[in-house]
Amino acid sequence: MSTTEGRISDLDPSEDRDAPASSSDGGDGGRRPGDLGARELGRWAWRQLTSMRTALILLLLLALAAIPGSIIPQEDVDSLAASNWKDAHETLAPIYEKLGLFAVYDSPWFAAIYVLLMISLVGCILPRTKVYWRGLRAQPPRAPRHLTRLPEHASFVTDRSAADVHEAARALLRSKRYRVRGEVEGESGVSAERGYLREAGNLVFHLAILVVLVGFAMGSLFGYQGAVIVINGKGFSNNLTQYDDFNPGTFFSSDDMEPFSFDVDDFDVEWIMEGRGAGQSQGYSASLTYSESPTSEEQTYDLRVNHPLDIGDTEVFLVGHGYAPIITVTDGNGDVAWSGPTIFLPQDASLLSFGVVKARTAEPEAIGLEGLFYPTYVMADGDPINVMGDDLNPTLSMLAYVGDLGLEDGQSQSVYVLDKSNATQLTKDDGSPLRLDMQVGDSIDLPDGLGTVTFDGVEPWVRVQISQTPGKLIALGGVVLMLIGVMGSLFIRPRRAWVRARETDDGTVVELAVLDRSGGGDVSLVLADIVGTLRADDDRDAPAADAPAPTTPTATEDDSATKEQA
Repeated sequence: MSTTEGRISDLDPSEDRDAPASSSDGGDGGRRPGDLGARELGRWAWRQLTSMRTALILLLLLALAAIPGSIIPQEDVDSLAASNWKDAHETLAPIYEKLGLFAVYDSPWFAAIYVLLMISLVGCILPRTKVYWRGLRAQPPRAPRHLTRLPEHASFVTDRSAADVHEAARALLRSKRYRVRGEVEGESGVSAERGYLREAGNLVFHLAILVVLVGFAMGSLFGYQGAVIVINGKGFSNNLTQYDDFNPGTFFSSDDMEPFSFDVDDFDVEWIMEGRGAGQSQGYSASLTYSESPTSEEQTYDLRVNHPLDIGDTEVFLVGHGYAPIITVTDGNGDVAWSGPTIFLPQDASLLSFGVVKARTAEPEAIGLEGLFYPTYVMADGDPINVMGDDLNPTLSMLAYVGDLGLEDGQSQSVYVLDKSNATQLTKDDGSPLRLDMQVGDSIDLPDGLGTVTFDGVEPWVRVQISQTPGKLIALGGVVLMLIGVMGSLFIRPRRAWVRARETDDGTVVELAVLDRSGGGDVSLVLADIVGTLRADDDRDAPAADAPAPTTPTATEDDSATKEQA
């Protein structure tokens, strides 16, 4: 009775009003067994981030994230190709733009991956280095009690004393670059180990990945990359105003730019004349005259694809070529409103090119031209086509516009785009668009005395990419370290060897064992070599029953061995 009343009173809530809430209710007084506090959750997240599995996953993600950068044209590498790709894929281009796929290596998500990878690698390397250092300073482990239970073992009997055998074993193993355990009172046998550099190779490999990431990070933070089109016979000076495209790093300073300049003296192209690639360029080069500074002597260089010009820490790459038709526009007053080579951008591999002319100073109205340049023009079934990239029959085909070209509102405008929204297209008497089809030397008058357009000739242009990457040597050193680390971890075999000798009435029994710590290694030859060397001075030539034999024994040998054991 009393017991029951006691239990009821214990459950009476009126007596526990002031008691703290229980952990099962989720109050402040405690947590359920499976709950993690902020500290425990942080430790768990850190362990997950710094685990080897996470580092490998992040490394794989980094490799996968770099794939779009090699497939989709990058604006900081070739803005022309990126612009053409956007024009050809109007549906995908806005999506890719939002995802940063036209500047993969500068995107926040790519930076997040390699920053997490760097943190993960640091978290992996430091503890493993500490463990490796302890293992490096420690003695090889003592010999197991039963050496015969190891996979690779052998034994034989000798007339020498146990001390002589142990001394000979120590000398032999040291000569084979084993670390031998020091003599300890009360221990019998010899313990030795080699292959410590295998783990060092693993650590070097992971450290090298970190070095490569640091090198690339330095290049993107402190370097720059730009591109410019230079017409044959023209020059370039390395300052910001000369670039068509320029992508500086976060901490870039214009004071770090090399004060070089160069002129394009000549341009040569080797064309494919037959086969599937007929009409396309097989190789091209530009002859440059350059000086590293305004006061330095001029030098010459043959700039080719994948053979950049190195000037200090800056590299000049040849990445493309095209044509610049020489066009002269005379206005209605007879004044020259535009004259000179005009850069046309290639639209395909045959160098069919598109370009724009903006004669804003023409009177009485500004004149705009846009159209195509055919290096080798032919008519096929009534349609104009371009058959190859060499300028064997250069032809211009352009449409003309007059009026407001959008140049007076003060907003920036691409030199390769003509704003026709407020302009008037010139037409023929029948109302069809006026098309100016011209070959070199042709001149066409515009209607109503608006002016004249003349096609004077063609000049080739080259596109060069100029980059300064401060961390490239660091990244290269990291790659070399990676190769060294991989080779060390693949070809260095960590092994342990034990030799124990004990004296009996029939002689000294010597037991040996060798263990490959990495697994998969064949240590039978290593064991046989140690046994053979230790027995070299032994008078007993007959091997023990469990000693490794170079050949498979015959049935007669097995019977005689059984009788000897009996």
